[in-house]
Amino acid sequence: MDKKEMHTYMGFPNEIKRIRQRSFLTQQEFAKVIGVAFSTVNRWEAGRAKPNLKAMKSINTFCLENNIPYEVLEDAWFDYQIEK
Repeated sequence: MDKKEMHTYMGFPNEIKRIRQRSFLTQQEFAKVIGVAFSTVNRWEAGRAKPNLKAMKSINTFCLENNIPYEVLEDAWFDYQIEK
């Protein structure tokens, strides 16, 4: 399993948390930068919700501005299914 496959396997909640923590931001700070509510980021990281396309565009912009690879997160987003 290569690095990309490993991150995709980890799933979207872990990937979004990794990006936030790599930026040394709290959930609240990250939410403000992305333009969503704190509770939204909390639900993403808990696996109870998945960002919509607008939020993913904001996350992509954040990653570009902070030199953080986005592709693995995007792949995890495409593959992630919210458990009910």
